[in-house]
Amino acid sequence: MGRFIAHWLTTTIALAVCVQVVPGVHYDSWTALLVAALVLGFVNAVIRPLLVLLTLPLTILTLGLFYLVVNGFGLVLTSFVVPGFRVDSIGWAILGALVVSVISWFIGSFTGEPREHRPR
Repeated sequence: MGRFIAHWLTTTIALAVCVQVVPGVHYDSWTALLVAALVLGFVNAVIRPLLVLLTLPLTILTLGLFYLVVNGFGLVLTSFVVPGFRVDSIGWAILGALVVSVISWFIGSFTGEPREHRPR
């Protein structure tokens, strides 16, 4: 349960940074941002793997660049589901997803388990 909350808070912080950096991503309240982080985590855990599998040929053809579109689609899907969280276009969603990924990775590099203690 602790890892879930840590991941949720990391995603929330990453979304908050994304809203400050990317002009096309908006939120109305902190509650909307917390719910958006929760929904984005669900989308990334359940829907994104299916999209990655379905778009694998296109991702291979574009040398992996289409994966950015898949991540952006996850952010757009989150904005459709969460009232008070908006993404203006797919372009802003792709940029926003890139920012969220980089910030989440950065935070995770400081808060994650040491490599030798991770289960294999």
